Amino acid sequence: MAKAIGLERRSCKQQREINKNKYMKRFFLAAFALTATIGVSAQFTTTDTLKYRISLTDKAATTYSLSQPGRFLSEKAIARRQRQNLSVDSTDLPVCAKYIDAIRKKGVHIVVTGKWDNFVTVSCNDSTLIHKIAKLPFVRFTEKVWHGNMKMTSKRDTLINKPQKSDSLYGPAFAQIEMSRANRLHEAGFKGQGMTIAVIDAGFHNADRIAAMQNIRVLGARDFVYPGSDIYAESSHGMSVLSCIAMNEPNIMVGTAPEASFWLLRSEDDYSEHLVEQDYWSAAIEFADSVGVDVVNTSLGYYTFDDPSKNYRYRDLDGHFALMSRQASKVADKGMILVCSAGNSGRGSWKKTTPPGDAENVLTVGAIDKKGVLAPFSSIGNTADGRVKPDVVAVGQDSDVMGTDGNLRRANGTSFSAPIMCGMVTCLWQARPNLTAKQIIELVRSSGDRVDFPDNIYGYGVPDLWKAYQNSSQMFSKRQE
Repeated sequence: MAKAIGLERRSCKQQREINKNKYMKRFFLAAFALTATIGVSAQFTTTDTLKYRISLTDKAATTYSLSQPGRFLSEKAIARRQRQNLSVDSTDLPVCAKYIDAIRKKGVHIVVTGKWDNFVTVSCNDSTLIHKIAKLPFVRFTEKVWHGNMKMTSKRDTLINKPQKSDSLYGPAFAQIEMSRANRLHEAGFKGQGMTIAVIDAGFHNADRIAAMQNIRVLGARDFVYPGSDIYAESSHGMSVLSCIAMNEPNIMVGTAPEASFWLLRSEDDYSEHLVEQDYWSAAIEFADSVGVDVVNTSLGYYTFDDPSKNYRYRDLDGHFALMSRQASKVADKGMILVCSAGNSGRGSWKKTTPPGDAENVLTVGAIDKKGVLAPFSSIGNTADGRVKPDVVAVGQDSDVMGTDGNLRRANGTSFSAPIMCGMVTCLWQARPNLTAKQIIELVRSSGDRVDFPDNIYGYGVPDLWKAYQNSSQMFSKRQE
């Protein structure tokens, strides 16, 4: 039996200790070189020890106009909104360059900007600079979101690249898709072709060198933690997450959306646990929106931090308290679907789902085994305001994933139930392109085997996506007319 790996958030850090020597710089595997669509490139230095989030009051000094969205959104992003009758609004406008320049002139470095929540994240070594920034007329408030020393990887794992073949087209991963009957969508020709998925994660170790992953359609990669570094030398977490969706090697492993295209985005700093990771994530989700991504998977969640004063409380799980949750709650309004992991705290004292899993209009996925029994580590709901969480469940115990050596292995975590579900949802949306993001989310929930009596453990249960596909025309006949 392949060795099980636990790879979600805190266990990511344990994996880091095991793989301490996995570090070397190299450039990314991509179909083309990456450039930012809109926004400010990170300018911080590796010697900065402080980072602050600067929340702004308005966008009054913007040079952009809502009547010309093509200046800050791609054609695909605009078309996605138009197809769903969604308006481009003030949250889509980039952060005012005039404000950014004024902040920079105080002597700090720009890390990322966030237009949906209207903030600028900066780095420096002198906290008195932040006091000066706080006095600027367009600054609402400031908050320290990180302190420490930056670290990067330097060495890669050794490759073996001899995965065992199987008689099954899907390899050992068949149960992961068959449980929700999404293999029937594949048989009907819906494998994610023409759909774009963003995976926001911690790193994609060796994904550019693993032989069985060479035919994955990667559109590009971007690191929001250390821009310019190599996400393929960082954590293995994102690589294993990606494999659940994107693998397309018959008789070795086929994922749940093997013909989709992918953006690989890194927002997780595996070396510390600070609020700034939500700033990185915010920049990543906005980037995904701007380049026209359809579906986003994020197998990350936060509730405790290196600074205990920042820890979340149960009452904070309302979909809006955490920056990451506020951002996530806007995703469907931009025409995208966000699929996120519920968290692995079921055995601990916290037990609850972790932000952004508490967000509104997202699919939060809990974990079950291949017999449909809840994984004991899977986090539970409900949210502080009484919404059902998790939304649905998928295989997250003994999930079949790719390892950094190029061979298949087993892994535990809602980190894997989320991408397994993400790929299936993508294929469903490919099959029903006339539906909106929110309608697809509703459709998936309504196809769950516990839809009549949802609870805070399984949510709406195991969705039947073939049934969802067949029933969708009846559910949304008014829209089709």
